[in-house]
Amino acid sequence: MTAETSQTLDRGLRVLKLLADTDHGLTVTELSNRLGVNRTVVYRLLATLEQHALVRRDLGGRARVGLGVLRLGRQVHPLVREAALPALRSLAEDIGATAHLTLVDGSEALAVAVVEPTWTDYHVAYRAGFRHPLDRGAAGRAILAARQGTLTEPGYTLTHGELEAGASGAAAPLVGITGLEGSVGVVMLADAVPERVGPRVVDAAREVADALR
Repeated sequence: MTAETSQTLDRGLRVLKLLADTDHGLTVTELSNRLGVNRTVVYRLLATLEQHALVRRDLGGRARVGLGVLRLGRQVHPLVREAALPALRSLAEDIGATAHLTLVDGSEALAVAVVEPTWTDYHVAYRAGFRHPLDRGAAGRAILAARQGTLTEPGYTLTHGELEAGASGAAAPLVGITGLEGSVGVVMLADAVPERVGPRVVDAAREVADALR
């Protein structure tokens, strides 16, 4: 810790991260051991986080992430969308296809930003707010490949007809952003994705990731 940082805040954030990484919650003793601090400090941290609904404790005393985190999370999408729009606009105009940023939302893929090209006669109607299973469509499959460590060169995923008949998609995952799973992709009315599209999507995903760091 440096003179400019808060040890208490740092510990509180570490508690949230530890709880976010478990499905069954953690006891005060478990948190104490993982943080390397005494139980009294953990009790105070949990009590403060509970006041802000960021942590809740069940009848057995296990602490879990609270619903207050969801309220904070809802404010993330507009910030991410704003950061991604320049790269998405460039991608849509360059490829002549609908570009999108997709994030994981629970067990689904959620399109949080969509940009349509301005110069094409037609394009796929794809809207922000559109949801689909992670294992269907290029956007979700790219995210799963990154999560499972199965993504290989050239670094993008291609699909055809999985979400809409006659439509093909290409997507590349966002890489190197802690706590955020997502992908950047395009969807087009075509039997196959042109060869140059995949690498261009990878470049756009890298631009978005850089903007979010």
